[in-house]
Amino acid sequence: MNFLPFPCQLFISLLILSISSTSATEFKIRVPRLSPTGGVTDGDIHRSLASLPAADFKTSYYTQTLDHFNYRPESYTTFQQRYVVNSKYWGGGSDIGAPILAYLGAEAPLDGDLNVIGFLSDNAIYFNALVVYIEHRYYGKSIPFGSREEALKNASTLGYFNSAQAIADYAAIILHLKKKLDAQKSPVIVVGGSYGGMLASWFRLKYPHIALGALASSAPILYFDNITPQNGYYSIVTKDFREVSETCYQTIRKSWSEIDKVAAEQNGLSILSKKFKTCAPLKNSSELKNYLETTYAVAAQYNRPPKYPVTQVCGGIDGASWAGNDLLDKVFAGVVAYRGNKSCYVNEPKNISETTVGWRWQTCSEMVIPIGRNNDTMFPPDPFDLNEYIKSCNASYGVPPRPHWVTTYYGGHNIKLILQRFGSNIIFSNGLRDPYSSGGVLENISDSILAIHTKNGSHCLDILRANETDPYWLIQQRKMEVKIIKGWISQYYADFAALRK
Repeated sequence: MNFLPFPCQLFISLLILSISSTSATEFKIRVPRLSPTGGVTDGDIHRSLASLPAADFKTSYYTQTLDHFNYRPESYTTFQQRYVVNSKYWGGGSDIGAPILAYLGAEAPLDGDLNVIGFLSDNAIYFNALVVYIEHRYYGKSIPFGSREEALKNASTLGYFNSAQAIADYAAIILHLKKKLDAQKSPVIVVGGSYGGMLASWFRLKYPHIALGALASSAPILYFDNITPQNGYYSIVTKDFREVSETCYQTIRKSWSEIDKVAAEQNGLSILSKKFKTCAPLKNSSELKNYLETTYAVAAQYNRPPKYPVTQVCGGIDGASWAGNDLLDKVFAGVVAYRGNKSCYVNEPKNISETTVGWRWQTCSEMVIPIGRNNDTMFPPDPFDLNEYIKSCNASYGVPPRPHWVTTYYGGHNIKLILQRFGSNIIFSNGLRDPYSSGGVLENISDSILAIHTKNGSHCLDILRANETDPYWLIQQRKMEVKIIKGWISQYYADFAALRK
């Protein structure tokens, strides 16, 4: 498997994890992380953080338990977990309190979420809500074992790094905060996007006594254990490009064999390196093809207004009249149109981020997403090989992944039959241009487990900060989500009042 997409850090180039060898056996599987903030540049993050009013955001640390599920002495080890509270519009917690909107952090430091994930702060005034952002363990400043080096040392220290421990962390912090603020009766709505969206839905299912409801944006909870066809992700990427331009789609589809043809020629890799302005000489054609696959997948996943990256790529490809019949010159024109004019492309030097390292472990333990490609996409066939996946992960960490654990612990099979009876108050929101919508919940499960999707939406778009340029359909999607959440809270207050009589 050359490239296994999994979405919603701050650089697009870091969204796709280039997994290098960590042992004598090369790790051949590349797993992109889930991120709501894909396509948001580092400069955008720093500008947004600088624009935050410091008086409104208070950073605190909670003394968190390392292991919530065992009673061995080492399980009681603690670490400091970061959370940030904005109480500017909160109506208070006395008697039956005003709501709490809790953002469940995912596979990145919390800093980038505070202003980019705008759904909570945009609606805090409407709900008179307290807003809290909680950082995921092992990311940012929420590091067990005293240092990142120790925390990521081996499978023994990494063994506490999983989704079940993470949502137990969130439960502990929310309960602590409610007690601290005398807000035990305040209803809590959890919000998350991508992997964080999965965490939000799972939190509601596992901790219904803590969270009244959940908004799970672009959460591909059905992309496990072969519930979703392996080809789903790339089928939507292909559809996105073909709908924008048939000629663009055909050019991309034909380019893979042309790359291999040129690479097989004498000095072929040098020709390709020059044509695509690579930052270092290509070692093989797969290096270039992986880069292009990533470019197209990220463009489709984060195909957001007003730029619409798929349109940018195809505009470059179709507009390269100077290229004549040269497919690869057209393909490179598409890269430049999307990535911008740069000194070099493809094998750009990168720093390995903590997100890269952390998400690598998560996908090699429980987040096993069986995504592959057959002959029905614009990409070369590349079926998912579970045996190869297990072999590579085992070689890297000394422990094999558990590909069936997510559905064992959280469910997923026959989801409509099961959840309609015991689940409630979850919004699964998706944009159908997002390749990960193929693994999302797209139909209502019950009267209160609802699927909201938009035809032109992309990955986690609904939970990002609202802008004046937002299209009408996006504005309406957010209004619908707010209306549903308001209904949950109103019913909670009515139920509470009835119990007091």
